[in-house]
Amino acid sequence: MRTLLHCLLLNTLLFLTGGLQPLAADPRRDFAGQYQPQRRILAETRREGDSLRIYLRFPDGSVLQRGNPLRVAAWASFEAKRPVWRQELRQLANRTRLDKSAAWVEFCVAAASLQPGQVLSMACAPPDEADASEAAWLPITKERLGRTFLVTDSVGDPLLRRYVRLNEPFMLDCYGPERPLVAKRYDSGFNAALPPMANPAAQPVSRTLPARDSVFFRAGQRLLLPQAGLYMLRVDGAPSGYGLLVTDPDFPELTTADELIQPLIYLTTSAERKKLYDAPEPKRAVDQFWLRVAGDNQGVARQLIRTYYGRVTAANQLFTAHKPGWMTDRGMLYVALGAPDAVYRTAAEERWVYRDADGSNGTYTFRPKPSTFAPEHYELVRRPEYEMLWYAAVEQWRKGLTARSGR
Repeated sequence: MRTLLHCLLLNTLLFLTGGLQPLAADPRRDFAGQYQPQRRILAETRREGDSLRIYLRFPDGSVLQRGNPLRVAAWASFEAKRPVWRQELRQLANRTRLDKSAAWVEFCVAAASLQPGQVLSMACAPPDEADASEAAWLPITKERLGRTFLVTDSVGDPLLRRYVRLNEPFMLDCYGPERPLVAKRYDSGFNAALPPMANPAAQPVSRTLPARDSVFFRAGQRLLLPQAGLYMLRVDGAPSGYGLLVTDPDFPELTTADELIQPLIYLTTSAERKKLYDAPEPKRAVDQFWLRVAGDNQGVARQLIRTYYGRVTAANQLFTAHKPGWMTDRGMLYVALGAPDAVYRTAAEERWVYRDADGSNGTYTFRPKPSTFAPEHYELVRRPEYEMLWYAAVEQWRKGLTARSGR
């Protein structure tokens, strides 16, 4: 349960803005399941001639052993009511490879049956569950339809993320002849997201990133990037590049004192963070910060730390591209407010809904702003009326109430 103050502030604000609405069954498809990292079905693709090969990783491989076919459907958009086409793939044993408790499935779809702007849904589930948000939902883009290489880990499995760790070996698996590759490193000094009520004019403007250096690789060579930063991989002859962030070895988790202090930007003042950085033992100072927040209750402090940095890790898994996921707009809300209760998508926007026990909703709108480095990047539509909601959420953290509420 959230604090009474937060509920009063939320109700007052939503009443003033016309946003107080009773909970009701919503006819739209809810994509909130896509923001549960441990349950999400991950997908990657590679163009192979006149086909698009699709790789799926099911975190729970047992779903493939329940007698349901893999149901694949193409939709004109996220909000479409009926698919453009639908097909069922049976005899999955020939397409499945187990990976501990998870399982990989791969199959091909005729490229001619897909158009940029469409969305594929894929699930191994009964017919009435196949189109739910727990399915894998894959936007079809021009880049995806044209990319003939796959970024894999060192054993050849699709990487399924836009980052590699420092000195982590990976490979590019090209369809057809192997091609040489150049990896250019760019400045990656991006800032954490501004609060949701910040003036949009104060947002950092887009800029051209200067390349710092380049690494050249032979065709088929195992890749190893020895310096952290933002890279653009360009395969010889490919129509577009592929953005990849090289992170610290423990990413997406945070372990060093500096890493633990940085996400506190959403809860603290610059003076407070400077005091933490300048402390003789910064890591111990971080522990003391959370202990003070918890009113010297060690159990509550441990829960606060688990919750906050657990959300940071999840945001890194979900949203990392040109910068760590916790620094993005969606990552900011994920860390401060938790996973959204409902997510509604269209081609033009994504809406996150947070619901209170009294039946009121707080809604945040994101709009896509893709780039080569971050093809699935979204920016928050900032509004002054979010100020009361934001500070109420920060207050919950600062008073140690988030751990007690379980939110």
